[in-house]
Amino acid sequence: MAWTKWQFALALTMVVTGSINTLSTKWADNIESEGSDGQIRRFEHPFVQACAMFLGEFLCLLTFKGLYYHMRRKNNGAEDRHDLVRGNREFRPTVLFVPAMCDMLATSIMYVGLNMTYPSSFQLLRGSVIIFVGILSVAFLNRTLVKREWFGIGFIMLGLAVVGMSDVISNDDNGSQYTRNNVITGDLLIILAQIITAVQMVYEEYYVAGLDIPALQAVGWEGFFGFTVLGTLLLPMYFIKVMPPFNDNAHGVLEDLPDALAQIKNNYQLIMAITGTIVSIAFFNFAGISVTKEISATTRMVLDSVRTLVVWMVSLLLVWQKFHYLQLIGFAGLLFGMCLYNDILILQTYRRIKVALLLRIGRQPEGMREVIINRQADEPDR
Repeated sequence: MAWTKWQFALALTMVVTGSINTLSTKWADNIESEGSDGQIRRFEHPFVQACAMFLGEFLCLLTFKGLYYHMRRKNNGAEDRHDLVRGNREFRPTVLFVPAMCDMLATSIMYVGLNMTYPSSFQLLRGSVIIFVGILSVAFLNRTLVKREWFGIGFIMLGLAVVGMSDVISNDDNGSQYTRNNVITGDLLIILAQIITAVQMVYEEYYVAGLDIPALQAVGWEGFFGFTVLGTLLLPMYFIKVMPPFNDNAHGVLEDLPDALAQIKNNYQLIMAITGTIVSIAFFNFAGISVTKEISATTRMVLDSVRTLVVWMVSLLLVWQKFHYLQLIGFAGLLFGMCLYNDILILQTYRRIKVALLLRIGRQPEGMREVIINRQADEPDR
């Protein structure tokens, strides 16, 4: 069935805003600005950037509240019919605190990793979450993975290995940001973050899925908790001394909020980049939730893969990294594994090709053979 204009707009919004989110974050990482000590350096403040992302997610809660009260004023029950606001609104928001903390930890680690590696690798390596979700689902949700899903996980692992290999081979050492050790460390941190994200997903499926919480509201509350807790943690982070390469700020600490604010003040491009992160994550979540409801969850996964391709292409155009054919192979392996795991296109295409070949050689495929009923020649049809 062909997409409607609205569905196409949602899909395009998801791809564009999702790509902008990663690219804006990396753009901010690459911008140089004068810090609180008068030195010019890159804006390497992953925890401040994570706070910006959670602020964007919190905007989803404000959007939800605005939509809900707007529909409620109509007094026609619209708030119970609209896909974005219908659902259980009588729940304790604290049930989302644990997944919010997982999200906070995973996002912070990913942004530290993004500081040290390429944006396309950041996007590609996030696909490893399927591996950990599958394993944890077997362990804690008593789920049984079929052969197709195990093969999908295998292809994803191969794709990840190829992506990691390409990062090691193609690093250019033009600056401390992309030394081989930094790139490897960044990649490993991103994979570590996916383990935490998988824990979050399994927890949400076990404890939250049955509550029928409107998705926009759930994202918003997680954003609220993440922003509040991480924003508070920025204060003690200022007093925690760390070693290179995690201390590229004015005071060599885990996170230097005054230095971050000084850099933002001294370069308007940082304001644009961080605003892009905040706004894009809000629209990305809105579009992603809407795509799931209007089209399907599998379509959302495919669009997320398209976003990965867009990020990679833009990174090449902006010369944030060099082209290496291994990344293309790794992307293909990841995409094939994801499609196989989620039963998208691969098996269906195989069956169509098999049927076409059998018909071409004059054989009837299984399930299409006519059933011959043995009966006397003069027996009437029933």
